[in-house]
Amino acid sequence: MDVVPGDARTGGAMTPDIVPVVVIGAGPTGLTAATLLGQYGIETLVLDRWASVYPLPRAVHLDDEIYRLLARLGTAEQFAAISRPAHGLRLLDGELRVLAEFRRGADLGRHGHPEANMFDQPQLEELLRANLERHPTVTLRGNTEVTAIEQSDGGTVRVRFTDRSTDETSTVTAGYLLGCDGANSLTRATIGSSMHDLAFTQRWLVVDVATDADLAQWEGVHQVCDPVRAATYMRIGARRYRWEFQLLPGETADDYRDMTRLQPLIRPWTHNVPADELEIVRTAEYTFRAQIADHWRKQHVFLLGDAAHLTPPFIGQGMGAGLRDAANLTWKLAAVLDGRLPEHALDSYEAERKPHTRSMITLAKLIGTAMTAGGDTGNALRRILAPHLYRVPGLSNRILDSRTPALHRSVLVDRRRLGLGLAGHLCPNAQLPDGRRFDDLAAGRYALVTSAAATPSLQAEVHDRGAVLVTVTPGTALHRWLHRGHTTAALVRPDGTVQRTARDPNALCEFLPSPPPAEVSRDRSCDWSRRVDGRGMGAG
Repeated sequence: MDVVPGDARTGGAMTPDIVPVVVIGAGPTGLTAATLLGQYGIETLVLDRWASVYPLPRAVHLDDEIYRLLARLGTAEQFAAISRPAHGLRLLDGELRVLAEFRRGADLGRHGHPEANMFDQPQLEELLRANLERHPTVTLRGNTEVTAIEQSDGGTVRVRFTDRSTDETSTVTAGYLLGCDGANSLTRATIGSSMHDLAFTQRWLVVDVATDADLAQWEGVHQVCDPVRAATYMRIGARRYRWEFQLLPGETADDYRDMTRLQPLIRPWTHNVPADELEIVRTAEYTFRAQIADHWRKQHVFLLGDAAHLTPPFIGQGMGAGLRDAANLTWKLAAVLDGRLPEHALDSYEAERKPHTRSMITLAKLIGTAMTAGGDTGNALRRILAPHLYRVPGLSNRILDSRTPALHRSVLVDRRRLGLGLAGHLCPNAQLPDGRRFDDLAAGRYALVTSAAATPSLQAEVHDRGAVLVTVTPGTALHRWLHRGHTTAALVRPDGTVQRTARDPNALCEFLPSPPPAEVSRDRSCDWSRRVDGRGMGAG
């Protein structure tokens, strides 16, 4: 996407003065949220301080749940062209001897995509921006600095921003604001939210190198478990490689800016490749932190992504957590804007996403500690125990399984008190008898999945409520999924999460959102703007 400083546009739309949703930040989380809102026809303004894609690589891994979400955005084929499946995980000692190996094939998982995928973040952002052009209700304005956020008593949010190329100041009035503005979030400060420290801080050197040389390394993730110098190595592209090294006291990234000083660290993998064949893409110092915001919402302002949480990178879930935030919130927001859900349904966003994110941060901390803690005693235990890990029943599958925990109980997740059943889990994106997958049929709508015979009245009710009925037959993946969940029917939300289950599919119909009220026009964004103007709350 060509971003015109101060006058960026998507689909030819000028920057509006009144808009249902403003998204601050055009990283992966913000772009995902804006695209999903665009799919629902919600007029959305995205404001980003950078004139184009931020050029330096950061995230390098996503799982099949997030790949599934990229497919829903319409970018699966493009992502396949810029990514490569990872072959699993090796645990190494400080001498790079293999302690344990957990192999993963490139086969498709339960969501129709490889379970571990390596990529270059700037390339991902480029394709997300290009894909955003398909949605005429979304405007992306780059080179723009948001300077103030104010909420009115009437339920609107006023956002003041400055064009960084002209210093011209403007204001936009929004119904809702999504703060996807990163770890130093202005949005978080505005709503008075603070980051809660989860007691994990480590300084690491992150190195990206490009080369046409063949490093002849195993094409999975190499985790060096060493309390002196823990490290990670992985191939992320045809000619791109990532190393991460824990920094020693007194060291900084400046100590490794040139290849002469960096080469001793990476030589165990590059061997005899000459220094002039290794191009440093970047070296940077990162402080890996485990933090979570104490609250993610104030009235009509929400936090998403790094603005709400920071995850150590040891399980490759930092960026994925932000995209899960976007998938969880946007369909609810669209349903509230068109009158299909009450506004209190938005309370479920933090109720569901915060515990899930905390559990993933806890797992990342555990893996990071296992890699780096214990000194000589820890090293000895790793050498003794790691080679036998594959013998522990179910452990290998748990390490390689990409499934994340179920969402907690909320007004939109009827999960049993003991956590049993399918509610809160993702419905698998299983292949259907006609060759399509579940998401192709659901297409961002509610779905009622049932193994019981569907009566004409049930079919009519589901259709009238704008949902889709999926009747499954014995021998199919979804039939087996229902059987393992000890149920006959599951109500699946637009984000793929099971809201509730029942033995009788008719009992689930009452929990489908109502059809849009008759007075809500097809162009919901314009309708919302007229209602705002009618209350006398224009841009001012």
